[in-house]
Amino acid sequence: MRSLSLCASAAPLLLLFGYGANAAPRKTLNTRYTVNQQRANTVKEAFQTSWDGYYKYAFPHDSLRPMSHGFADDRNGWGASAVDAFSTALVMENWEVIDQILEYIPTIDFDKTYDEVSLFETTIRYLGGLVSAYDLLTGPLSTQSNQPARIEAILHQARHLANNLKVGFDTPSGIPDNSLFFDPPRKGGSSTNGVATIGTLVLEWTRLSDLLNNTEYADLAQKAQSYLLRPSPAVGEPFPGLLGTNVRLSDGQFVDGNGGWGGGTDSFYEYLIKMYLYDPKRFGEYRERWIKAADSSIEFLVSHPTTKPELTFLAIWKGKTLEFISEHLACFNGGNFILGGLTLNEPSYTEFGLALVDGCHETYHSTATGIGPEIFAWQDARHALNSTYNNRAVPVDQRLFYNTTGFWIENGQYVLRPEVIESYYYAYRATGDVKYQDWAWEAFEAVVEVCRVGSGYSSIRDVNRRDGGGFHDFQESFWFAEVLKYSFLIFAEDAPWQVKADHTNQFVFNTEAHPIRVYGGHEGATS
Repeated sequence: MRSLSLCASAAPLLLLFGYGANAAPRKTLNTRYTVNQQRANTVKEAFQTSWDGYYKYAFPHDSLRPMSHGFADDRNGWGASAVDAFSTALVMENWEVIDQILEYIPTIDFDKTYDEVSLFETTIRYLGGLVSAYDLLTGPLSTQSNQPARIEAILHQARHLANNLKVGFDTPSGIPDNSLFFDPPRKGGSSTNGVATIGTLVLEWTRLSDLLNNTEYADLAQKAQSYLLRPSPAVGEPFPGLLGTNVRLSDGQFVDGNGGWGGGTDSFYEYLIKMYLYDPKRFGEYRERWIKAADSSIEFLVSHPTTKPELTFLAIWKGKTLEFISEHLACFNGGNFILGGLTLNEPSYTEFGLALVDGCHETYHSTATGIGPEIFAWQDARHALNSTYNNRAVPVDQRLFYNTTGFWIENGQYVLRPEVIESYYYAYRATGDVKYQDWAWEAFEAVVEVCRVGSGYSSIRDVNRRDGGGFHDFQESFWFAEVLKYSFLIFAEDAPWQVKADHTNQFVFNTEAHPIRVYGGHEGATS
């Protein structure tokens, strides 16, 4: 077995930037947690407000339009907010809402939709939400519900949905078509698919197979994943472990070498370490690929802004050329490095993850609303300002802002994204440091203050205007699944579904924050 230590090239850089095991230590890591019931209850109240508005004005449609008290069917009209809210209601033990969703699940007609079906979005929201609810209700919450028929209906619906989705994998290579249509199930005719939309199916489809004792679903997702674990041609892997974005359905070959830890590629890297946590016996190769990607990120992508070089961000790449730009979506990366460090007993990864968390905290702390922007950029401290390898000049109207904050805003909207609070959660569960609880509370209070409108909460147009710059009149389903769940869990009592720092994990979160029970029931189990 390969050593869990960092590769030779990455380890010196960790020490250079102050992240290594021999660097000046942060606060001593511990796993003692501080429950703050008052804050947890406040988050539960926000969940109830969101649910009440959705249930009154939008259910069983997908999403609430809180300003106009209307609805949107943006995820095929199967009740995305209800399914995304399911696991959050369960970890909050909100039995009134749980019973409403339990009653609804058997009525969903997964054969009917008038819109294009995204294999990726349907997997992470619907399939992940159903499998997670089943795991929770047959696991740690099994004594709390006396509706066995409805609980079994959850798994039946998950299987039925997967049976409709599996047509997507019927391609010459096994790389799925992300674009599908139902009634009858058929492919949309795509020629390529993306790394994230290929590589973020394997946890949900493997778990479904394990629950059903039927390898069919796992085999489909794992075959598709195999092209990402062993990428070809060389253009698809510009740095060791770091991939391009688009892959041909015809032969599984990469067609570009552009990527990053943001949208389009992000959750592929996220799932590598999570699959190893799910079952280390079957997914050792995933561990190796995550280590390779993590080491290359540290060696090649680390960037510090010219005006605040103490901050750490990860650049994106086009081939071997870096661009110093990031996004809210990419701020999950701190939490993912932290989870990798905990899972692999490698504190240097955890320390590096905490540095990334610090950087993303600055994007929240620095704006007028206290909420981070969708896209931000900076100039890299290692390159001359006029270098062709650096970003363009700072926008004139943001020079003062950049001098103070270390980044400027490329897109100022906030669409109720969870990634920064998600990484605060992992930082807290790794360290027990209440600083991360305080940061999460500041973020939660800012979002509640600025995004509360009408019958719920809405995405906003400009995080650097005190009033948010106006509303989009849209409450995303992942507001229920992710923002409210992570905001609650960071203050809640320890529970089987909480992330553990001591190798006793019983669950791993999918990319929609649905807790999936690890194979064998606990971390390290082999059967």
